[in-house]
Amino acid sequence: MREIKISEINGIKVGNAQNFEGATGCTVIICEKGAWAGVDVRGGGPASRETELLKPVNLVEQIHAVMLSGGSAYGLDAGSGAMEYLEEKGVGFDVGVGVVPIVCGASLFDLVVGDPKCRPDKAMGYEACKNAGGVEPEEGNFGAGTGASVGKFLGIERMMKCGLGIYAVQIGNVQCAAVVAVNGLGDVVDVDTGKRIAGILSEDKLELSSTEEIMFEEIDQNRNVFSGNTTLGCIITNAKLTKSQANKLASIAHNGYARAIRPVHTSVDGDTIFVMATGEVEVGVDALGALATDVMSRAINRAAREAKSAYGLKGAKEFE
Repeated sequence: MREIKISEINGIKVGNAQNFEGATGCTVIICEKGAWAGVDVRGGGPASRETELLKPVNLVEQIHAVMLSGGSAYGLDAGSGAMEYLEEKGVGFDVGVGVVPIVCGASLFDLVVGDPKCRPDKAMGYEACKNAGGVEPEEGNFGAGTGASVGKFLGIERMMKCGLGIYAVQIGNVQCAAVVAVNGLGDVVDVDTGKRIAGILSEDKLELSSTEEIMFEEIDQNRNVFSGNTTLGCIITNAKLTKSQANKLASIAHNGYARAIRPVHTSVDGDTIFVMATGEVEVGVDALGALATDVMSRAINRAAREAKSAYGLKGAKEFE
């Protein structure tokens, strides 16, 4: 196994756009030739676009982009920018009188970090597409990770900055990558050591506490916890997958969330994973599932480590 750049996956382009002052942004993953796709939504509070068509029983087999954005449900508008960009290039599902680009997406809640009236819109989505390809996409406080944060069980005062993470590997001819914007209720832990990287701060904000331990202490209480969460990810691979297999892979990849975020998939998270497969290489699906799990967990770790202190929130580097 060797680590690669996500740009080495043929036919895939990733781009960011953001408003640093408003503390929000979006990240697009484009496959102009079309990718076999799936999705699995585990969290209880999702904001999503075109996830229904990814069910195996529905008509469309391939999609052309996944848009991950901030802005809560308002941020879903960024997907319209991707549609405009792709239509201009003649990319999309042929409907006889033109093309309809198939753009799936999901949004996370970052409205409390910066300007709540600043949200990813059609123009920002279009800009992200223009920025896709050429150079490697930046991680941390960029794209959908611009306003991301973690460790929010006790509210804004105790949470930390998180961001966008990208990790890609190759085994033989099989390539697998993860792009993830980490904005969970819980803490991010190192997948190799179990040590907390980012999450809920101690009362004096000088060290990290444990969200799970705090939750257990209050297990007989019904705390009205902060509901602005959600981790959004996409597994990208050059493997040949059917639509059903892509959906299964999305389900398996949630194990990567569970390895790196504690707790995860709560009722106030909208945790979602998409899959995009370019269909070039034969693969053992179960082996790919294990690889996708590892890749996703390491992308989550990168999202925490690459995030810099901003908007009054501490980043992980302050505790290294």
